Amino acid sequence: MFKPMKLPAIEQRRAIQIMVEGRPVPTREGDTLAVALLNAGVVPFRHTPVSGQARAPMCLMGVCFDCLVEVDGAPNMQSCLVEVREGMQVRLLTGARHVGRST
Repeated sequence: MFKPMKLPAIEQRRAIQIMVEGRPVPTREGDTLAVALLNAGVVPFRHTPVSGQARAPMCLMGVCFDCLVEVDGAPNMQSCLVEVREGMQVRLLTGARHVGRST
């Protein structure tokens, strides 16, 4: 689907690793989480709570909310607006969005 641009070695960003559903996923510093997941073949990102329809990033700019994931325990994060960082823990969402945290 997506192919990274070929850059000279001096312009390439540092390779890092994030964890998605407990498995390591390689990516590059500066990528958004949505791009990292798409490059790793992670699709769909979630399913709608009413119909169960599979969803994945559509706009890649924070408008559509189809790329929601859980990041380091924080639910409902728009992956297209989150920059990856080494060791980030990502979980894919199932069911309806939850507002706030339950105690």
